[in-house]
Amino acid sequence: MSNKRRLWQIFGPVLCAFILLLVVFLLPWERTFSKESLYEAAASQTTTVFKGSKMKQEAYDDGYVPFYGSSELSRMDPLHPSVLAEKYHRSYRPFLLGGPGSQSLAQYLGMQGTAKQLKDKKAVVIISPQWFTKKGQDPNAFTMYYSPLQACNFLLSAKNNKTDRYAAERFLEMPEVKGEIKSGMRSVAKGEKLTSTQKFILENRRRMLNNEDKFFSTFQLRNRVEKIHKKTKLLPNTYSVAALDKVADQQAAEHTNSNDFGIDNNFFRLRLPNKTLKRLKGSQRNFDYTKSVEYSDFQLMLEQFAKQHTNVLFIIPAINEKWSDYTGLSQPMYQRSVSKIKYQLTSQGFDNITDLSRQGNRKYFMEDTIHLGWRGWVAVDRAVKPFMKKANKPYNYSMHNYFYSKKWQIKPYASPTGVTDQNKTNKKDSLKAK
Repeated sequence: MSNKRRLWQIFGPVLCAFILLLVVFLLPWERTFSKESLYEAAASQTTTVFKGSKMKQEAYDDGYVPFYGSSELSRMDPLHPSVLAEKYHRSYRPFLLGGPGSQSLAQYLGMQGTAKQLKDKKAVVIISPQWFTKKGQDPNAFTMYYSPLQACNFLLSAKNNKTDRYAAERFLEMPEVKGEIKSGMRSVAKGEKLTSTQKFILENRRRMLNNEDKFFSTFQLRNRVEKIHKKTKLLPNTYSVAALDKVADQQAAEHTNSNDFGIDNNFFRLRLPNKTLKRLKGSQRNFDYTKSVEYSDFQLMLEQFAKQHTNVLFIIPAINEKWSDYTGLSQPMYQRSVSKIKYQLTSQGFDNITDLSRQGNRKYFMEDTIHLGWRGWVAVDRAVKPFMKKANKPYNYSMHNYFYSKKWQIKPYASPTGVTDQNKTNKKDSLKAK
């Protein structure tokens, strides 16, 4: 037998399989998901779903509403939005997007494939205080949520405006952005058009990634359906805030009886053993959430909502006051950061804000150190329920490039006069950049 024939017998099948796989992923391929799969995906919070497009697109077309947030969405107690929507047969179902470390930059990238489906619709955003550290998005966390598919979507629709240039610059700071995508980000950051070669490569990469998304998005779904159904049994059959508060008190009393901070027993046992607890005393006295690149990353999300004319409810949670007293975290500082966030929202027309930031001293309001708990979720529902019931209308926002500036990022507190004056001088630039 000749050497060529032997080589073909060894490597031929592998080469054929590779070519077949390449053809399969490059050819247009359609798939729809069952209602059961969409329901599972809506509560699963897997990074596969977060990074994909097709499943989210179908869910939004089917009446699901995105709830953007981070690790607080994982606290699936009986008062969680997904449980309440199931129990009381709401006209909407929350589609949970985020987990630990899913800050504004990761969320913005994840939004790139669903602009059409969210046009003139509603969304909910829970803004986490721990996002607004000096450096903003943690690169390691970004790696978990980074989606080459959404990066391709971003690059192939990018324009020479402040939003896209700023976004590309920030993506370039993330180590996970590599290869042809990194090359494209460099071009966009400089305000340059993609070359025909770059577009060709990115379009074919996107086609392959879209097919992968359709094939694999249902893999490894975290099935929380049974958990949600089990939690609904703890709720009263007839909805009332007083009845929900009673359930919240009962559940919280049972789950926080091991410590004086009002923190969930399991969280306290696993995350705050004696050595850790002692080490954390006074450890947050120098924390400052008022100066952060996160404010400009947050602006990316706002620009995406504005582009989609999405009607958004923003929820600003509290911090467990007993915990902040112990760690030395300044509540006045936190309130300044809340004022800054609220000004950034309201000055651009985002008026649906539920500010829970002063509720950190309420019993059973928080589940642990910084995450909403039993009574906190009841407060969230008191905002979400009427927001969802209210007839929707297209929203037009007045966006300002000033919020991408270093000056805004490091501004120690929100000064309406100063920001307004600055916006006046930047308004023409903002319109030009668009």
